Amino acid sequence: MNSDCPKFRSVVEELDRVSPGVPLLALGQTVFWDEPMKSGIFAAFQECGKPRQYIAGVHDTDYFAKFKGSGKGFAALPHNDTSTKDLWSAAGEFSHLFGSETVVTKEKLSSAGAKISMLEEHRPGFLDEITEAYGWRGVVSLSDESKITAEKELSRMLPQIFDTFTWAVDESLRLISGRHHSESEKMRDHLVQLICETAESSADPSLAAYYEVLIPEFYQLVAGRKLDIETTRTTRLLKFNLETCGLDRFKIVDLFLNPKTKSIARAAYDDAVSGSEIYTLDRFGSGTLPFDLYIPGVGRGTLRLGNRGGVVMTDSPIGFSFKKPIESIQQLAEVIEAKFGPDCVLVGKAVSLILMLSAEFVFVFHEGASGYVWRSAQMAESLVKSGIEAKWHPILRTKLNPWDAMDDCCAWLHLPETMHRAFGTDELSAPTFALRWREVAKAQRARLTELAEVRRPLALLGYLQRELGGQWECLAHEYGSIQQEFAQLGEQIKSVKDQKRAVLAEFKSANQSRNELQDEKGRHWREAIFEKSPSDEDWAKREEIIAKIQKSDSYRYGLHNKYEELESQQNELVNSQVVARLRERRFNIALEAELMRAKLIREAVVSSAGLEKAGYRPAAWWFPLVCPDGTWFRSTMMKTECRLEPLLKP
Repeated sequence: MNSDCPKFRSVVEELDRVSPGVPLLALGQTVFWDEPMKSGIFAAFQECGKPRQYIAGVHDTDYFAKFKGSGKGFAALPHNDTSTKDLWSAAGEFSHLFGSETVVTKEKLSSAGAKISMLEEHRPGFLDEITEAYGWRGVVSLSDESKITAEKELSRMLPQIFDTFTWAVDESLRLISGRHHSESEKMRDHLVQLICETAESSADPSLAAYYEVLIPEFYQLVAGRKLDIETTRTTRLLKFNLETCGLDRFKIVDLFLNPKTKSIARAAYDDAVSGSEIYTLDRFGSGTLPFDLYIPGVGRGTLRLGNRGGVVMTDSPIGFSFKKPIESIQQLAEVIEAKFGPDCVLVGKAVSLILMLSAEFVFVFHEGASGYVWRSAQMAESLVKSGIEAKWHPILRTKLNPWDAMDDCCAWLHLPETMHRAFGTDELSAPTFALRWREVAKAQRARLTELAEVRRPLALLGYLQRELGGQWECLAHEYGSIQQEFAQLGEQIKSVKDQKRAVLAEFKSANQSRNELQDEKGRHWREAIFEKSPSDEDWAKREEIIAKIQKSDSYRYGLHNKYEELESQQNELVNSQVVARLRERRFNIALEAELMRAKLIREAVVSSAGLEKAGYRPAAWWFPLVCPDGTWFRSTMMKTECRLEPLLKP
C-alpha cells in the first residue's frame, strides 16, 4: 500500500475520525494463505496514520475440517465435484502460484455443452481430474472427531502440513523462470527451513500456536521489513471469565441475557439470519444463545440457558445448574468459571462474532471475505432502531490486484499446461502476463459461451477444427465421410423399408381378401349345404371358394417370405461388421471431441474465474518466492484499493 496515495490517506483520515486509536485486527485460520498480505496495510498505517495497535491473529476456535470416510489421521486432498465434492478446508488449505479453490463443477461443464453422462459412462474417473480445483490442496482430518483448530496437535499434523506446503512451493518454483530463478530457489529453501525450524522450536504443541509463531515471520518476510505487530488467537481474544466479561466484546452477549433487551436481541438475530442456511435460534432448542462455549478438554458447543440450568451442546452435551435465572454477563461468567474454570472461550456464531469483535477492533478484511458481514450489519441496525445504544467500528476492506501489479515485476513465468492454450504460449514475462491476463480471461469466458452453443458432434468437430486445427482437421473430415456413408446407408435402408411397407400393405390387403373368402365360405355352407340338399353346383361352388382361399394362403405365404427377405436384407445393412466398425469409429471420434470440450472448459474456467479468484486471495508467500527483492509485493500494495464498510449507517 502506498502511504502517499491520496485515496489511501483519505481512508486513514476517515478511520482516524470515526475510530481514533482503535486497534486494527486481522484474523485468519492459517498463515499459509492470504492473511500475511495485510502486512502491507499495517505498514502503510504505521507510516501515515495516528498511533494504534496492529494485531494479527489465528482464528483457532472454528472446527478443523474433516472428510467423511473411513480412516484415521490426516490427509491432503484436492477438491473436485465428484469424489471430494463435500470437501472444505480453511485451517489447512494451500495453493501454489495461480491456484485457487475454484472447482470446475459438473454444472459448469454441462452449461458449456459437455455430455456428463457420456463422460461418466465411458471414462470413469475422468471427471475427478477435469473438475479438480487447479493448484489447491486441503489438509483434513479423516476421523469423526469434531475439534477446533486450537485442539489440534502439531506433531500429528506436521507431516501433512510440511508435505503439502513443500508441494505448493515446489510447484510454484516450477512456474518461475528467468535469470532470477536461483534467487527464487534460495527463497524456497528459506521458506521450507522456516516452517521446519519453527515447528522444532515451538513450546506449545498445538497447530494454532505454531501458526501464531509463524505470523510475525511471514508478515516480515512478505513486507520485506520487521513490523510492530502483536499476535493473538481467538481462544485468547474471547476467553471468558470474571476478569474478561466486562470487556466491550462481550456486551452484545449481555443483550441476550438482560430481561429488558433479550427479546429484542433474539428478534434482531433471527431476522438477520432469515433466508440463509444459518438456523434461527428456535431451531437449536429453547434457551439458545447465538454463541458457542468452548470448554478446554471437552469441546465446543452451542450455549443454551434455562431458569435453573444450562447445557453446552458439545458432541456429548454437558449440563450445569445455577440457583436463579442468569440476567447479566457478570452472572454468566460467575456460573461458567465456577463450573468449568477460567479458560473457557465464548465464541459468537457467524453473524454475532463480527459484532462481538467490532465493538473493540477494526477488522481488516479482503474484499469479499466473511460473507455474513451484511447480515451482521442488519442485526446491528435492528438493535439500534429498537433503542439499544451500541457502537461498532467499521470494517476496513482491501482489494488486491496482484496480476495487474506484475507490470513492475522482473520475473519470467512458465505458465501451467492448463493455461498454455489460453495465453498462446508456455512462457512469458511477468509484465506481459499483467498486460494480457484480463484479455485472456475475457476470451475464455467467451469460449465457454461458444462451446455452450455447439451441441452436435459434427458442429463440435467443426469448432475444434477452426480453433485448434491439427488432428481435428483430419477427424472432422473423417467424421464427415462417415456421416456421408451413413447417409448412403440410410438411403439403402429407406429403400428396403419402403419395400417392406409395400409388402405389408399387400399382406394387409390379402388378409382382408382371405377374410372375405372365409366369410363367403361360411355363408355358402349355411345357405346351401348345412341341413340342406346341396346340388352338384353347390359342391362345386364350395370347392371353388376353398381353392381361392388356398391360393390366397399361397400368395400370403409368398408375401411373408418376401418380407422376411427384406428384413434380413435390412438387418444385414444395419448390423454388418463394416457398419459396426463405422459406428464404433464415429462414436470414438465424438468421444474424443467431448473429452477435448471438457478440457477446453476446464482451461477456460481456470484461466478466467480461477485466475480472478487466485488474485482475490493470493497466498502471501508467492510474492517473495516470485520476486525475492519485494518488487511484486510493493507494486501490489501500490495498486491495492481500500474502503471503510460501516456496520451502522451514519
